[in-house]
Amino acid sequence: MSDSDGQSWLGQIAKAFRDGRGPALWVLGIGVGLVAGYATLALRLGISAVERGAFGVTEIHLASAASHLPAWRVILIPLAAGCVIAAMLWLGKRWNLSPDTRGKGVADVLEARAVNAGRIDLKSGLYSAVMSAISLGGGASAGREGPAVHLGATLASQFGKWLNMPARGSRILLACGAAAAVSASFNAPVAGALFAFEVVLGHYALRSIAPVASSSIVGALIVRHHFGQDPVFGLPEMAAASVWDFPAAAALGFAAAGLAIVFNRGAIFLPARLGQWMERMHLPVWLLPIPGGLLIGLIALIAPEILGVGYEATSNALRGEYAFQQLILFIVLKTLATVLSLGFRFAGGVFSPSMYLGAMLGAAFGIALSAILGEHTAGPGFFAVIGMGAVSGAVLGAPLSTTLIVFELTTSYEASVAVLLAVSLATVLSQSALGGSLFQLQVQRKGYDLSGGSSRLVLQTVRVRDVLVPLDDWGKSEIPDKTCVFEDDTLGRALGVLDAEQVDGAAVRQRTGEQAIIGWIAKADAQAAYARRLAEISEEEHR
Repeated sequence: MSDSDGQSWLGQIAKAFRDGRGPALWVLGIGVGLVAGYATLALRLGISAVERGAFGVTEIHLASAASHLPAWRVILIPLAAGCVIAAMLWLGKRWNLSPDTRGKGVADVLEARAVNAGRIDLKSGLYSAVMSAISLGGGASAGREGPAVHLGATLASQFGKWLNMPARGSRILLACGAAAAVSASFNAPVAGALFAFEVVLGHYALRSIAPVASSSIVGALIVRHHFGQDPVFGLPEMAAASVWDFPAAAALGFAAAGLAIVFNRGAIFLPARLGQWMERMHLPVWLLPIPGGLLIGLIALIAPEILGVGYEATSNALRGEYAFQQLILFIVLKTLATVLSLGFRFAGGVFSPSMYLGAMLGAAFGIALSAILGEHTAGPGFFAVIGMGAVSGAVLGAPLSTTLIVFELTTSYEASVAVLLAVSLATVLSQSALGGSLFQLQVQRKGYDLSGGSSRLVLQTVRVRDVLVPLDDWGKSEIPDKTCVFEDDTLGRALGVLDAEQVDGAAVRQRTGEQAIIGWIAKADAQAAYARRLAEISEEEHR
């Protein structure tokens, strides 16, 4: 083979990787799985290291250890973590590592997929992961899976940047990183892949199945190699379900919907309201973690089970170790503590807290049902598992993923069927009440409505600057300026202006300075651009 043939062959391979075609994309998926899997492992070890330094134990014994600590230390640890996070938010704002003064999570991955062509800033992502490790290790009531997903997606995004991949390939790699992170967090490769399709990509295109599945499997293999095959939660033996348990699971779905609605409203409302309040008081937002840490410490004096990720308390609920009154107390305090942690700008996610709340709700429901039906029910442990899936699925907007997580954790077909029933009801009811999942609502606050599908998203993401005819192609005197739009206006706004004014085109002005005219947008061109983008999205989602 000649040198020119070899160079041509290598060039074709390089082009295949850049374009994200066929086996090349599978290889990239495996590479992303390795990187994202080990990054998730590093995040877990980082959280554990901070917990050992602060509480003397890791997550699996955190609540028990905290219950034996003196009160001053229980308060001081979250307060100290809040001071560190406040300093990091200040530095992040100053160095442009955290410009919006908060940690990153799944919603930011969805925004990157929908708006930023699958691109995430590396430095900001790594900085947020460090904040998450300190926040969760210091007792903040939040989850590690959201930060893990963002970290995995951040590192996956770099593959797309380095290879200069088109947006479609970058989005698939983003999903690969998310799949590996979820898989490595729960030791659940099938659920990790499905989460990436259901939540991150929003479709099941054939081209994406192999790389996402490969990445998820690699993530699970990594965590199994280092931590073994034991499930994240200590699960009891699942009792056989009776004929009464499936209607009861449907009733639990209604209760789970109510809890998910309260939780999501708080997680959306409080961060926004606290930010507005700090602005009115002329105080910097980065100060919020300090009083937030104090509040978390005070709540932990009542119930140390609310501290951190909460896996120990969740496992105890699944094993039926709490009384009914304790379960109700934990639901109220964990909801409050998690909403406060997110509102006061600690870094963390909502996956673990929603599973915690669901396990507590399900266990309480099971105790009440057992008091009514006696031995004619599977018991609190069965319903704790059902509640865990129902609440988390409704909060995340991922009913299929959470059902599969339950199946991979329990290997119980009956429990999985009951979860699917409960989570379907809970998800439909909560999203009908709120207008979308928590992640969709968080992205919506930035001006992008993901719940309306591709047609609405195109109108929100394509800008006039992408469609206009430059001034160089027109004589300035030939452009009528009675109707004007700005270059950074969305395509949806531009079409709305053209329809309202009943004109076929409009002058395009700069937003800044003297707002000079820089071009012309024709209604026909705008509609053609809209149709082309929809066709591209349709092809991406179905091939």
